[in-house]
Amino acid sequence: MKRSVGLFALGLIALVLIALGALAWTQTRAGISAREEPSALEAALARAMRTLAIPADAKELENPLEPSDTVLVSARAHWADHCASCHGNDGKGQTEMGQGLYPKAPDMTHPDTQSLSDGELAYIIRNGIRLTGMPAWGEPGTPPSEADWELVHFIRHLPEITSEELEQMEAMNPVSLHELEEQRAMEAFLAGEDVETNNEAPPLHGERGHHH
Repeated sequence: MKRSVGLFALGLIALVLIALGALAWTQTRAGISAREEPSALEAALARAMRTLAIPADAKELENPLEPSDTVLVSARAHWADHCASCHGNDGKGQTEMGQGLYPKAPDMTHPDTQSLSDGELAYIIRNGIRLTGMPAWGEPGTPPSEADWELVHFIRHLPEITSEELEQMEAMNPVSLHELEEQRAMEAFLAGEDVETNNEAPPLHGERGHHH
């Protein structure tokens, strides 16, 4: 019996080493570019590590907030201001910043995300995910906040979000410095003032907001 367990453990270690070797080889070939899509092996390992990294008690947490229109209104504004720059208002991740990350911002309406427990979603929102663009929020070791649980409800709502909601969110999205300059120039032009044109590309730090 002990010999069988030992052989199984050695086999498992060998498989892990082979997987890590294959991963290192693919990364060496691809270089450090964030433009590439993670390989299937890398994605599988990342999902497995994410699952293992979330404490069991966090996974079992239930959302203490009841779903309501008030909760969704609050979460929608929070998402539009903090999360949409990477995830998009619709949660599909099809933004310039979201597609420039490695790995790319996920489609939050996809079953891979929707199948996570409320506790897992809240833990990820609160603590972020290492080696991705997802940051941590709040003080280390603190439980999910009310805003975190509101966002969990909003993530559940994303697959059925309406065009009216998306239109409302567009007005809540952060405005870049470049867009502010264009707006001021237009206001000055309409007021009959002389306007100096600036043909330089907008600064990189003027991208919309920060993600959540």
